[in-house]
Amino acid sequence: MKAKQGVAEVGRRGFLKGAALGGVAAIAAPATGAAAAEAAGAKPADPTAPRQVTAVSTASEYTSRPEDKTYDSCGGDYMVDCLRALGIEYFAAVPGNTFMGVHEAVINYGMLTQPNLRFITNMHEEASVAMAHGYAKIEGKPMACMMHTAVGLQHASMAIYNAWADRVPIFMMTGVSIDATRRGGQVDWQHAAQDAPAIVRDMTKWDDTPGSLRAFGEAAARAYKITMTPPYGPVLLAVDTLMQEEPIPGGASKAPPISKMPRISAPAGELGAVRELAKMLVAAEKPVILADRHARTQNGINQLVELAETLQAPVCDSGNRMNFPWRHPLAQTRRQRALVQDADLFLMLEPTDPFSQTTATDDDGKIESIMQPGSKRVTISSVDLITKANYQDFQRYPSYIDLPIPADSEATLPLLIEEVKRLLPASRSTAWTARGQAHAKAHADEILRSRALAAQGWDDSPIAIGRLYAELYEQIRNDDWSLVSPMNFHAKWPQQLWKGDKTYHHIGEQGAAGIGYTAPSSLGAALANQKHGRISISVCGDGDMMFGPGILWTAAHEKIPLLYIIHNNRGYHMEIMQMQVIANRRQRGIDRVHIGCEIANPNIDYAQMAKSMGVYAEGPIDNAKDLGPALKRALAVVRKGEPALLDVVSQGR
Repeated sequence: MKAKQGVAEVGRRGFLKGAALGGVAAIAAPATGAAAAEAAGAKPADPTAPRQVTAVSTASEYTSRPEDKTYDSCGGDYMVDCLRALGIEYFAAVPGNTFMGVHEAVINYGMLTQPNLRFITNMHEEASVAMAHGYAKIEGKPMACMMHTAVGLQHASMAIYNAWADRVPIFMMTGVSIDATRRGGQVDWQHAAQDAPAIVRDMTKWDDTPGSLRAFGEAAARAYKITMTPPYGPVLLAVDTLMQEEPIPGGASKAPPISKMPRISAPAGELGAVRELAKMLVAAEKPVILADRHARTQNGINQLVELAETLQAPVCDSGNRMNFPWRHPLAQTRRQRALVQDADLFLMLEPTDPFSQTTATDDDGKIESIMQPGSKRVTISSVDLITKANYQDFQRYPSYIDLPIPADSEATLPLLIEEVKRLLPASRSTAWTARGQAHAKAHADEILRSRALAAQGWDDSPIAIGRLYAELYEQIRNDDWSLVSPMNFHAKWPQQLWKGDKTYHHIGEQGAAGIGYTAPSSLGAALANQKHGRISISVCGDGDMMFGPGILWTAAHEKIPLLYIIHNNRGYHMEIMQMQVIANRRQRGIDRVHIGCEIANPNIDYAQMAKSMGVYAEGPIDNAKDLGPALKRALAVVRKGEPALLDVVSQGR
């Protein structure tokens, strides 16, 4: 059958000839760019030389755009310069068509000129945000991540919520097609949004949709200032696709000014309120300090030590940050309930929920206060400074606080320490010394008790979690180490057995307890630790890893040193325990509670999965005697600068 006039016929012979030359596209499309230059005998372009951005596409949805338009400036380059001026070093993303303008600018401009802005390739938008979450808790500043509008932002929403609840600074952007008709194509229409940030507005600290490059520069500086002012929180800029891609009006020389990095001071407590608190602390017979998300820097830890030692007061650390040295004699986390029942004053630093820290749940699930009648509660919390809040930020507890001080606790402690020292009565020194000695003895007793508990089931199979953490610490105790995974689901074994006293020794919990956080956030923290030469370790749940196993590929691809230890109890074990409680209450037995909670039949081979993505891996390890040698081999890989994974078949908790 002859082809119609004016239409090229591609028969079998023509098809095969075209395929041999590089595929079907080679038959219909002329050589462009580097390919055309190479065919003409020209040398490849120098990637560091000044460049021209060429808009070329054969995709049908872009046919309405000029095919041969070239220009020597673009909005994406300006945006990259704005990010670099804010000290942002990393840009994590899954590629999306609404932010290709920024993507291209990062890889061909940001990564080839100084200061370097490095692109981190991810397999899921939730992983991009969670990586930024972990990075910020180590580095103390945000990294950037970008999501495709609508669908990408929805993917990222769980990680954004974790970051919001955990008070973490993240600089987020989403590409938006403000006028989809200028792009054309069904996909752009489906992904267009009148108000893209609305999807996550309830869990971001601030958002903006700048309408020009000048507005973007101003919004970027403001976003950085807001995300880095306590209480920290994620911020979001929705950036027009065409504004990223098109030339700067008037050329690069007419680019809008780039704002400098703002100097930010954390808000300290009002002096009158601080003096009142100092009087209360000095007068108290049995004060207790409850630290939650207090320490932003090492200075925050040092200040808390100074305050506790001045008062000889016990400190209970929630584990949501590294707030207080684990082996300090006044560290009393394991005794929190007994101390709360006996205390007359509670000082709560950046509490997530002051009410729950002084309550307990009985066997019937009823929550009751365990405080003494007449005891006082004081909070120093930056969360009280924001008017925008989710439910967990206001709950029921404000009426229970005797003196709320709306301020950043770390910025407030120097004033408080000064006032406490000024009011110290010489007559109380003997009593306070005795108080400190009693707490020191209790701390020493707790260490012995913890070691005895860790030794129980030492040779068991599945492997006991106490032994896992004990053997791990023996391998890293002389390294500059960083535990980049939560420990509250693991009975806080590191807090019981290890010596931790640096902010990076433990970065805390998820924030909103969202599963899927640990694997990617650990990698973000390891990325931040990499330039400091630290050993990063993540004890990651099996269920958590399965929420986004593609993060293993990112670890290998980006060559980020991190030891993943899969706590493989082959189930969502917390849910199994909860199901047991409910089934027992209903007198139905517990023989079926594994249904819907078990990760077995078939068992997942995490080592094989990791190997398939380029990560050194061993396992499953179910013999406790094999654990130590396997840890040694895996850590040798990490010390060389590469990721590794151990699949450890372990007990439930």
